Amino acid sequence: MNVGMLWLDDDGRTTIEEKIKRAADYYQHKFGQAPNTCHVNTKMLKDELEVGAIHVVPARNILPHHFWIGVDSSNG
Repeated sequence: MNVGMLWLDDDGRTTIEEKIKRAADYYQHKFGQAPNTCHVNTKMLKDELEVGAIHVVPARNILPHHFWIGVDSSNG
């Protein structure tokens, strides 16, 4: 994914799935397209995960509590 939206959510009371859903809802409202990929810091997620139709990937280059979410054309 080359282009996306960076989302910060450091709410300690919600799960990573809820945070991704919030980011995805905002992304779809703002850009009119549903995201299919989200990159998160490896401290938040060790292995890849699916949240609905969103493929979640751990990445070292993403800051903790940040979510890089968008559309990856190679991800279906």
